[in-house]
Amino acid sequence: MQTGPAKLLMIILCACVLGSCSSAYYATMEKLGKEKRHLLKDNVEDVQESQTKAQEEFKDALTRIKEITGFKGGELESFYNRLKSSYEDCNDRAAEIEKRIDKVETVAADLFAEWQTEIGQINDTRLKSSSKASLAEAKAKYQKLSYAMNQSTKGMYPVLAKLNDYVLYLKHNLNARAVGALGSEVVSIEQEVTALIQDMNRSIRAADNFIKTF
Repeated sequence: MQTGPAKLLMIILCACVLGSCSSAYYATMEKLGKEKRHLLKDNVEDVQESQTKAQEEFKDALTRIKEITGFKGGELESFYNRLKSSYEDCNDRAAEIEKRIDKVETVAADLFAEWQTEIGQINDTRLKSSSKASLAEAKAKYQKLSYAMNQSTKGMYPVLAKLNDYVLYLKHNLNARAVGALGSEVVSIEQEVTALIQDMNRSIRAADNFIKTF
């Protein structure tokens, strides 16, 4: 008898109440044909997708700053509103990336723990040795990915802090003096955004390689 989506959802909810939500989730996904290895790849793709979107959002924020520094007169508040909106988009995306990386790390830890346990259940010495080697290789690949993801994530926060500074400063000084002050910051923030995008590109490439070879 097939288990319908509603019944599977009820299984997960009941298990969460009993304090074993992750186990219930994995069991349910296995019924749907998704092993931990598949879930890990899916979660890595989610991080990759978020980082790709983040690149564009940080570029947009830089564009907003350049627009302000090119201000020649008129209503400055509309420039402020656009910069504020860009900053909020970047900040929200950073939080999303953090959550998605957390999911990757949780599934990876659970996958490797399960793999290690199952190695102990193999009696054949040759097969056990081969499985140990495969686990070590998988962990090494994952460590490279994890490093790249976390490095690019750490790089977001100094840029976000600067963007927040600019938003607040502009909020308090909607005048030509604010335009002049931000003008002196353009080169610095552009360098930081460029470095951040490069870090994200490295992370995205690492994710591509992981997905293809894991």
